[in-house]
Amino acid sequence: MLPIWTTTQLSLRWLTLKHSLTIDAKARCSSDISSSVMSKAKIFVTRPDVPEGGINLLKERYDVTAWTEERPIPRDVLLRQIKGKNALFCMLTDKIDKEVLDTAGKDLRVIATMSVGYDHIDVKETKSRGIRIGFTPEVLTDAVAELTIGLILATARRMFEAHDQIVEGKWSAWAPTWMCGVELKRSTVGIVGFGRIGQAVAQRLQGFGVERILYTSRSEKREAKGLGATLSSLENLVEVSDFIIVTCALMPETTGLFSDALFDKMKPTAIFINTSRGAVVDQLALQRALEKGKILAAGIDVMTPEPIPPTHPLLKLKNCVSLPHIGSATTWARSQMSVMTARNIIAALDSQVMPAEVM
Repeated sequence: MLPIWTTTQLSLRWLTLKHSLTIDAKARCSSDISSSVMSKAKIFVTRPDVPEGGINLLKERYDVTAWTEERPIPRDVLLRQIKGKNALFCMLTDKIDKEVLDTAGKDLRVIATMSVGYDHIDVKETKSRGIRIGFTPEVLTDAVAELTIGLILATARRMFEAHDQIVEGKWSAWAPTWMCGVELKRSTVGIVGFGRIGQAVAQRLQGFGVERILYTSRSEKREAKGLGATLSSLENLVEVSDFIIVTCALMPETTGLFSDALFDKMKPTAIFINTSRGAVVDQLALQRALEKGKILAAGIDVMTPEPIPPTHPLLKLKNCVSLPHIGSATTWARSQMSVMTARNIIAALDSQVMPAEVM
């Protein structure tokens, strides 16, 4: 005969069973959470002051740690922190070479730099290990192009020098030839490197009435015609241009490209502008060209080293306008660079196509 359960007995049995099921469910849930945490990819960020958009994207999915001080991460700290990480979110100030890669070991799957340039990464060595590399082109194009135009105008119209005249009490009265600079109108502008940024600069020059735009490139660019730009050899460009604007990438063949020999070919009235990388220019050659009047003036947003010592002779020259590498320094551009860097990491860890991968 089957047992006859009272209402009280049934209730007690149900409560016991329910309690047992709850404990089992919690145990399974706890196990799942623990497994999930253990399986999270580990990301290291080399600065704490990265715009939060990209960092928040990473924190939603991964175990994210960052260097705690708002300055370039010391080498020894980077080497300690890279161990066991699956992804590195780095800056152009971080040198990623064989030593870093060896220390990281086999866990490292992707390096994403928050910059359009990636000359600070040993690309060949990184690729040989199957590690993917992400960078941030396009999102900073407009910001750098705008800064380049600003630097051209500040240099050509002697704006910093004129400001110093006020501060130093040397502004006595209006004078016919005092603080005269040169105009973009009717000038020949040469752009060395006609990629996204070079083209964006050419586009912005359209409203200034320049007479012609020359550019250098490995091959003729189809966008050039619409911008009124003509392909030229580097030698011809520096010989005939009133403004020489450098927007090329830093590569072995462009390192030290602007030497005494090239500055000697320029007009004594030429203005030299560099918003690419400092190492594209032999800095001592530039200094000599400015001091000896081989060129009229220079405007630079990049230099070697960075930061340049405040006592450097180049900073004492009145015909040189120097900025602290702020080409992409707009709130929007830096925010988008952060997000793109994060998305590069996410795509790589998911074995997907990256928004911008160094191939």
